Amino acid sequence: MRMPIEHEFILGGQKSGKSRRAEQRAADWLAEAPAMRRAVLIATAQAHDDEMQERIVRHQADRARRVPAMRTVEEPVELARAIVTQSSPDTLVVVDCLTLWLTNLLMPLRSETAQPVTRTPAAHASLLLVALREARGPVVLVGNEIGLGVIPLGRETRAFVDALGRMNQDVAAACDRVTLMAAGLPLTLKAPA
Repeated sequence: MRMPIEHEFILGGQKSGKSRRAEQRAADWLAEAPAMRRAVLIATAQAHDDEMQERIVRHQADRARRVPAMRTVEEPVELARAIVTQSSPDTLVVVDCLTLWLTNLLMPLRSETAQPVTRTPAAHASLLLVALREARGPVVLVGNEIGLGVIPLGRETRAFVDALGRMNQDVAAACDRVTLMAAGLPLTLKAPA
């Protein structure tokens, strides 16, 4: 009998402990059967300025120190395809983060390295939900909860906050476990029945 695959969505504000929690999930997964399990992180961030490049390098070094056996794959746009490609029963996939991925889709910066968005963000989000259903192993997704503050003034910013809120609801519905991080502390919003 096949054990059910559990997906987790970890939400929180900036510097709330989301990524560290996901990394701990990967470390725990690997520790259960170190010779038989793998973990891969799908990174969605793109470095469009020096500060972001420094941040990415710092995150890479921190991950390598905390979960040295976790491999990293960079995919800023085609996330659903990356999840399906990387997923297997012996592999935990960590996606960090959905908010940056949505940013890449809605507000792509024009540069030589930017990939053109060939589908609408809603189509990409639908494909993400299909990928979660088709994943052959567990997936841990990290995303920001930004809807707790004031209503943004700009039209584009309001559209982004609305799109992120809708996507977060859809991903939360598709996951077995949803955890809200605040000040490094987890609050379980949804647990497997």
